[in-house]
Amino acid sequence: MTPAADTAHTAHTAAPPRLVSRLPQVGTTIFTVMSALAAEHRAVNLGQGFPDFACDRALPDAVTRAMQAGHNQYPPMPGIPALRAAVADKIEALHGRRYSADTEITITAGATQAILTALLAIVHPGDEVIVLDPCYDSYVPNIDLAGGRAVRVPLTPGSFRPDFARIGAAITPRTRAIITNSPHNPGATVWSAAEMRQLEDLLAPTAVVLISDEVYEHMVFDGAEHQSAARFAGLAARAFIVSSFGKTFHVTGWKVGSVAAPAQFTAEFRKVHQFNVFTVNTPMQHGLAEYLQDPAPYLQLPAFYQAKRDLFREGLAGSRLRLLPSAGSYFQCVDISAVSERSESDFCQWLTREIGVAAIPLSAFYGDGFEQRVVRFCFAKKEATLRAALERLRRL
Repeated sequence: MTPAADTAHTAHTAAPPRLVSRLPQVGTTIFTVMSALAAEHRAVNLGQGFPDFACDRALPDAVTRAMQAGHNQYPPMPGIPALRAAVADKIEALHGRRYSADTEITITAGATQAILTALLAIVHPGDEVIVLDPCYDSYVPNIDLAGGRAVRVPLTPGSFRPDFARIGAAITPRTRAIITNSPHNPGATVWSAAEMRQLEDLLAPTAVVLISDEVYEHMVFDGAEHQSAARFAGLAARAFIVSSFGKTFHVTGWKVGSVAAPAQFTAEFRKVHQFNVFTVNTPMQHGLAEYLQDPAPYLQLPAFYQAKRDLFREGLAGSRLRLLPSAGSYFQCVDISAVSERSESDFCQWLTREIGVAAIPLSAFYGDGFEQRVVRFCFAKKEATLRAALERLRRL
């Protein structure tokens, strides 16, 4: 190749194609930012929501047996029959509704994939999807990717209870779906049976689909019960119900979840699922199916996490942080008004650098960055981790 030709070739290939972002408003998440800051300052990380303790040894042992038995190739696209049957049995035992394991249960690569797949299956360009602020940060980007428009309706500030008048006012002929989340991240509220019936009545005259994010379903405290959409006929008939084995069994890195939905919904869901995931880790599915034969681990989960919640709340009782109720999930929100005049984000960064504990600002869960002087801690941690954090937080 001559020098001139070489120069021409270099000029021709130097500039990469210019991409137009599908998510131009999306940057690095607050969870990544705060976890990196916590690592930099060796802070106790109560920000990102995952356990720092091991799962029951019986669960990885079951996965190992599955691998050794040769379950290492593609499973059926909707999930192995044994796991789908175990999910159907569990829903029926807890909530009294029988889903067909063959046509109404799908195993997913975590709950986040499940929610995206549901939206891709039902949302067409221009459709509206109602989300209730503050909400988990994947919802709105998922709606954008599906070509829909997110309509943000605030939960009641401070209590994070649903405001049905505002939800009703947001429903239009273009409303395709609503996403709900109970137990709630980040607010730690649990919808009551009366609130679920209000939602049922509100949606009854509409064609609105419900995407019910129930990943914290087994973290409900003080003797209360989780009110799954499966318990209410009018909701179950229009709902994709999303669950997470990762949250329930302390294996968030496995990214395995499930979706229960009526057969006609599931058929559309699986059309998308087979092309954006196809199927889910085979030995994990076999291990989970075996482990689910004993209901004790998930039936004992409320007491397990309530003990952690109570330890954390008791440790903060003498501080200037005002505790908000924590009825479910593994989160505790606190009002920082008596401690600092900083914004929620600035306070969390200061808390991480100067006090050595990482938290998440509630404003990060709102589309408009709404400030209410509240931050979120995660108490899904070892007792030693929580005590180390409490010792530092008592300086406030």
